[in-house]
Amino acid sequence: MPSAPPRPDRLAPGHYRVVRVPPEVAALASVPDTLAPGSPAKVGILDLAFAVRDGRTELVERYQKTPLQIMRPLWIDPELPGMSYVYLMATGGGIAQADRYRMDFRCGPGTQVHLTTQAATKVFRMEHDYASQRVHLTAGAGAYVEYLPDPLIPFKDSRFYQRTEVTVAPDASVVVGDTLTAGRLARGERHDYRVLATDLRISRPDGTLLAIDTLRLAPPGERGAGVGVVGPGVFAGHDHVASLFVVSDRAPATEIADTLHEALAGLGVLYGVSVLPRDCGAWLRLLDDSPVRVAAAHTAAWHAVRRLLTGHPAPDLRKT
Repeated sequence: MPSAPPRPDRLAPGHYRVVRVPPEVAALASVPDTLAPGSPAKVGILDLAFAVRDGRTELVERYQKTPLQIMRPLWIDPELPGMSYVYLMATGGGIAQADRYRMDFRCGPGTQVHLTTQAATKVFRMEHDYASQRVHLTAGAGAYVEYLPDPLIPFKDSRFYQRTEVTVAPDASVVVGDTLTAGRLARGERHDYRVLATDLRISRPDGTLLAIDTLRLAPPGERGAGVGVVGPGVFAGHDHVASLFVVSDRAPATEIADTLHEALAGLGVLYGVSVLPRDCGAWLRLLDDSPVRVAAAHTAAWHAVRRLLTGHPAPDLRKT
C-alpha cells in the first residue's frame, strides 16, 4: 500500500509566505518596530478537508492557528441538506501589519461546501511592512463548492496582498466571489490605502490554466483618489467593485453567462458578464456606490447560478 503524502510543516515560513509578492507590495517590506513577520501572533493558518460521509459532507480534517479559526460546520440548507456551511473567523478583528495568513480548503469528490466569512475583512492601517493572505481551494470530482467571503475594507495607509489559487476537477463546480470597497467611507477614507493587490488563478489538477484575474491598486498622492484607481479601467468613480467566477460543466458557458446577465439586469448597477476561456464557465464584475445595491446584486447573481447548477435555491444566510 502506498504511503500517505507527508503533512506539510504549516508553521514553516515557506508554507505561509507568498512565493511571488508584487513589486508594488514587496517595495514596502521592512522590519516593524512591533511584532515581526513570522511571530506567533502574526501567522494565521486554517487547513480544512471535507469528504462525504453517509450522504453528508463532513469536515474530516481541521488545523487552525489563531487568529484564523472556524466554529463547527452547519447543515442549514433544506434544499441541499448534505451541504456543509462553514463560517471563517479572525479573532484579531482584522488584518494588521506583518500578518501572514494562509487558508487551505480541500473539498473531496462529491462534496458540497459553502465557505464564507462571519463579517467583512478589515485591513488595518500600517506603518511598516505589509500583510498577505494565501488561499488555496481544491474541488474534487463531482464537488460543488462556493467561496463567497464578505467585503474587504482597506483602511487608510494599509498595504495588503492576497493570492487565491483554485483547482477545479473537470466535472466539479466552483463559485468564487469577492467585493472590494474604497475604504472606510463613513470616516471619509476613500482610496487612502497605500497599496491593495490581489491575484486569482483558476486551473485544472493537471495544471491547465483556466483563468487569471489580477488587480493592482496603488493610489497616487498623499490622500489617494488618483485617476489610476478611480478611472474607467478600475472603479470608474464608484466606491465598490465585486466579482463572481463560475467554473462548471453542469451547464454551457453561454448559459451560465446569460443567467448572470439576467440576474443583474434592472438592478441599477454597472456590470459586465463574459464567458471564461476554454468555455469552462463565466464571470461578472459589477460597480456601484451603494454597498446595499452591490450586496443585493452579488447575492442575486449567486442565487441565480446556484439554481442553474444545482436546481435548488440558495438559503438566506443571516449574519450578525
